[in-house]
Amino acid sequence: MNRCSWRVLMVVLLLVGGTAGLLGHWKMNQRLGRPGLKLVEQPVFDSNGDLAGTSSAYLPEKVLDCSSEAVPITKLELGWLPKGTTYGRRQYQALDGFQALVNVVLMGTDRTSIHKPQYCLTGQGWRIDRSEQTTIRIERPHPYDLPVMKLTATILGEASSGEKVATRGIYVYWFVADDALTADHLQRMWKMARTLIATGTLQRWAYVSCLTVCLPGQEEAAYQRLKQLIAAAVPEFQTTTGAEVSRSLAGAATAHP
Repeated sequence: MNRCSWRVLMVVLLLVGGTAGLLGHWKMNQRLGRPGLKLVEQPVFDSNGDLAGTSSAYLPEKVLDCSSEAVPITKLELGWLPKGTTYGRRQYQALDGFQALVNVVLMGTDRTSIHKPQYCLTGQGWRIDRSEQTTIRIERPHPYDLPVMKLTATILGEASSGEKVATRGIYVYWFVADDALTADHLQRMWKMARTLIATGTLQRWAYVSCLTVCLPGQEEAAYQRLKQLIAAAVPEFQTTTGAEVSRSLAGAATAHP
């Protein structure tokens, strides 16, 4: 190996060593930020009924005309996601049969608790047909627009006759930390890295998702019901809000949805 090659090798080794040392320093000295939603001392259970955690992310039992029940965390999730992950999960049902599953995954000191949501959806057999970044107006404690990602997806089942039957899913998600909101996974990663470098604080991000299913052709009606549920539920469990929208704009948005 000639002198130039040795110099390049030394530079690479120094960069790798320096980066490893910097990451180690951050890991040893980082502070964990506060969550952007409410936590309660309420146990969560796995699919076998065994205790999976002594605290959980709060979700209200009743929203609008919907009652709810807690849904267990699967063994697969508990084995896959790191210890220190906090969960919240409830199935909501209205009197007319409308149903929605609301799920919260809150990271601890291990940032791998949260990953790109599309992986989970496709891993469960859904085909994502459309992705759309949009907003949902939240009125309390002040009017603001919650950034969300709306996925329209399809899953195929089988009727008793053996015929393939399509079910449509409307899946809405966003990410929230203390004083931070986004619907973009890469933006969340960027915000987390920037805050860690600038302040030494590891933001404690949560991933909130909502799923409702419907027949083909009923997607818009299902989404409108899901929006209503989200708009009513978010002020009950989420402490981080967006920038206030002026009352005149909020009124215009209400008058012209």
